[in-house]
Amino acid sequence: MTYSVAVSGASGYAGGEILRLLAAHPDVEIRTVTAHSTAGQPLIQHQPHLRSLAHLTIQPTSAEVLAGHDVVFLALPHGQSGQYTDALGDAALVIDAGADHRLASEEAWNAFYGGAFHEPWTYGVPELLVDGGKQRQRLVGATRIAAPGCNASTVSLSLAPGVAAGVIDPSDIVSVLAVGPSGAGKAAKTNLLAAEILGTANPYAVGGTHRHIPEIRQALTAAMSDDRPDVGGIAAASPTSDGFSDERRVGISFTPVLVPMSRGILATSTAPITPGVTDAQIRDAWESAYADEPFVHVLPEGAFPRTADVIGANTALLGLAIDRSANRVVVVAAVDNLVKGTAGAAVQSMNIALGLPEDRALTVNGVAP
Repeated sequence: MTYSVAVSGASGYAGGEILRLLAAHPDVEIRTVTAHSTAGQPLIQHQPHLRSLAHLTIQPTSAEVLAGHDVVFLALPHGQSGQYTDALGDAALVIDAGADHRLASEEAWNAFYGGAFHEPWTYGVPELLVDGGKQRQRLVGATRIAAPGCNASTVSLSLAPGVAAGVIDPSDIVSVLAVGPSGAGKAAKTNLLAAEILGTANPYAVGGTHRHIPEIRQALTAAMSDDRPDVGGIAAASPTSDGFSDERRVGISFTPVLVPMSRGILATSTAPITPGVTDAQIRDAWESAYADEPFVHVLPEGAFPRTADVIGANTALLGLAIDRSANRVVVVAAVDNLVKGTAGAAVQSMNIALGLPEDRALTVNGVAP
């Protein structure tokens, strides 16, 4: 069977990467691409690297244009997907690459995003540990999927094995991320000009203000086995004033730093070691969690990843260190923010939902040099 696909936000970075992956997918036909300001123009004018899709013209984004397809991808700015998802009741499968359907807590949404709150959808990180299992099981047959935030999934995949196994204390997580500017989207912004980012590293969203923080807390809370109800595999905790449960609270200091590389995330995350836990138990938590995963690889002891090793790949590479002098576990993760961080996760989730091979149109091999 060939599935008809529509992709909104087709002239942007995330939309373009979804299209690049789908162009090599033997089970889909890209019939419709949409956008706002670029509607009416050839797709190739805005995505000149997508030569096989040169026949497509960008249409206006509307529920009417998107309706009638087997699969709809929404790669729109945060807060804009909901107006269309509410009207796509007849679409067989809708995957939102924005934040509109990621959070289970309305209070957390209001605190970090604001605007209309929309119901949470099944979270599109198949490898994430959830209540003793994997999120993959919840994606089978799903019809509404929320693709992750790139920083959020990188940190969550980095630490979920330790949280699930109880070998680290999630109340004192520190994550510092070097990120490329493509994660900020394609809109022209002064702080993203080459003259502003070349030759320098710039911290942003410092002091607990980054929008991916509630997504990380939500995912790591879901990794803890408990009997609370969930929505799409994500724990629906009773929130406090800031949108998070006091019970078994996940505390994280999260600092992203913009660096002059177009793609990539290098996330260094640390957390305290649980008293009495051995080094062997710590490493086993990560190795056993991801032993059979095609796209999440734990590197041998003493090895750590580079962003160069994952560019163009749907791969998350993890290096694990045990710092006994500081009594902390250190996890260094590298992903391509546009592939495993966004578009690759969306296509991987689509494959699972439709019953296709999970790795269809996805690769573990990066591009070098």
